[in-house]
Amino acid sequence: MAPYESDDSSTGDEADDMRAGRRKATRYVVPVAVVGVAAATIGLVPAFAGSGDPDLPDVTAQQLIEKIAASDVQQLSGTVKISTDLGLPNLGGLESSLGGVAGGGRDGSGSSADPSSKLLELASGTHTLRVASDGEGKQKLSLLDKAAEYSVIHNGDEVWAYDSKSNEAYHMKDASSGSAGKGEKGTKDRSEDVPATPKELAEEALKASDDTTSVTVDGTAQVAGRDAYKLLIKPKQSGSTVGAISIAVDAKTGLPLKFTLTPASGGAAVVDAGFTEVEFAKPAASTFDFSPPKGAKVTEGDELKADGPAAKEHKGDKGDRGRPGDGEDLGKEFQGLNVIGEGWSSIARFDTGGEGLPSEGAGGGDAGRFLDSLGDHVSGKFGSGTVFSTRLVNALITDDGKVYAGAVTKDALVKAANAAN
Repeated sequence: MAPYESDDSSTGDEADDMRAGRRKATRYVVPVAVVGVAAATIGLVPAFAGSGDPDLPDVTAQQLIEKIAASDVQQLSGTVKISTDLGLPNLGGLESSLGGVAGGGRDGSGSSADPSSKLLELASGTHTLRVASDGEGKQKLSLLDKAAEYSVIHNGDEVWAYDSKSNEAYHMKDASSGSAGKGEKGTKDRSEDVPATPKELAEEALKASDDTTSVTVDGTAQVAGRDAYKLLIKPKQSGSTVGAISIAVDAKTGLPLKFTLTPASGGAAVVDAGFTEVEFAKPAASTFDFSPPKGAKVTEGDELKADGPAAKEHKGDKGDRGRPGDGEDLGKEFQGLNVIGEGWSSIARFDTGGEGLPSEGAGGGDAGRFLDSLGDHVSGKFGSGTVFSTRLVNALITDDGKVYAGAVTKDALVKAANAAN
């Protein structure tokens, strides 16, 4: 029986109940969001840790999705291993330079502890995180390095980030913590621009349309010593670069313990994030205490208010975690933004208003030669352009400044560009 579908023996009322449950479930579960996850974030595929597959009661895919949606774990601490392999070219020190500019503004000044730039490190390689939570008002995430540690600590109306390598701290006030509703956790918006835990990644992936997606239960596993069900998500459509998404769901709490996204091309996972240790107990209060060490450089960041500019930058519609360019802001940044297709084969199309990218043949010089080396030249009814590819997200930039991007193949982008002309 296909996911979310009833068998022929179901009554009309039962079918209505199934559809109602499906609509509720899909709130949590859009392939388009997977593009954001991959482009903004997080390939090794570690085997599910454990000594064997546990024997658990049977559940349906819909029941498992609703179990995730109903999960309300407020207190936990643990260690997460996250690996990302987008297949991006080695740009040497350019990535660090861009990160510095992102954190300190256009002139590159600012703090190396600014979360908006520091957490971009999760976009490549393998990293170990320590996480702790004690309700909505207290969270801590630490990115561990060989000889350094970077932490973001939220404690009430205080938000601190600290980079031990540079001995720099970044401080913000969360004016929304005491008055905002549950859907407006302004403080968390800043650090959650880059999903870093299996739960955050799962919530992004589980926003898929059931018409374009196959969702099944794929057995059981043990993750971090916990019994878990495996939820398997696959596109029904052709043309997507997404092969499958596997989510290990804690059998008791419903918390996603592991998230793995594999590409249609095969090989190592593009994104793999999972707990290696987890405890569902109240962390010590001292976990969320922070004072800048002596001699540390402290940078004061924007105050996060429910209706302030910092919150608006990171807040999406109806209380969802925003992304730069959500809603009206996106329309201001790009002319004529629209989405072609649906589900996993969706392609975002917009006009930069420019003249495309410089190329070596068009007098672009060194910049043109560099860009030419990164992309593939294509042509069609739309004219000509360059396709820039990763193992998941591809983008076609035409010579007249149009952009087509999505978790789809190069041929799908060219086909969409031809159809639009």
